Amino acid sequence: MLVSSRSLGEYRRMFGLTDADLSGTILDCPGGCAGFAAEATEFGARVVAVDPEYATDTATMREQGLRTLQRGMAYHLEHPDEYVWTYFTDVEQYQAERTQALERFAADRAAHPERYVTALLPDLPFQDREFDLALTSHLLFSYLDRLDEDFHLAAIVELTRVARQARIFPLAPMGSQSYDGLPKFLERLAAAGIDAEVKAVDYEFQRGCNEMLVVSQG
Repeated sequence: MLVSSRSLGEYRRMFGLTDADLSGTILDCPGGCAGFAAEATEFGARVVAVDPEYATDTATMREQGLRTLQRGMAYHLEHPDEYVWTYFTDVEQYQAERTQALERFAADRAAHPERYVTALLPDLPFQDREFDLALTSHLLFSYLDRLDEDFHLAAIVELTRVARQARIFPLAPMGSQSYDGLPKFLERLAAAGIDAEVKAVDYEFQRGCNEMLVVSQG
């Protein structure tokens, strides 16, 4: 799976984050090499990032992030029809922003290792409702070829245990514009006592993916 380095700017758009959201306690799961924890903390948020890759040292993760960035750039150039170049105007801006976010991550993890916790869904080492908000980017629904719906259900139940609300983006596998099984999966969430709502967001990079799923325990 890719170890991505997204910025606070991308997180704001992907998850419809407001300044009020950034004043609370936030779980970034998985955090990857994102600069979000470092940047959001400057706005007053208390952020904890979680990723199984945090078992490795920061220098190794930085190298993983750079490799992911290069792979991503090559894929975007080879599959231009799968992407919408509005948030990023071109590949050069994409590379610059993602690289900056990666360097923010590496510096922040070195200075504040307590913000970065090694853990793996669907088993998180946190108390019930420890966070106001959990953010899950490019894991759930993105890897439906590897992670089945049972995993998705267990992961969302866990996210809504540790956070009052969770937001998930995007809602389609990589290379796709939609997930046909989403309506039935929402029924499974409802049966498990999870309130779920699909909301449009002001962000689209993977073509057709401009919605997030907002979930909480009913």
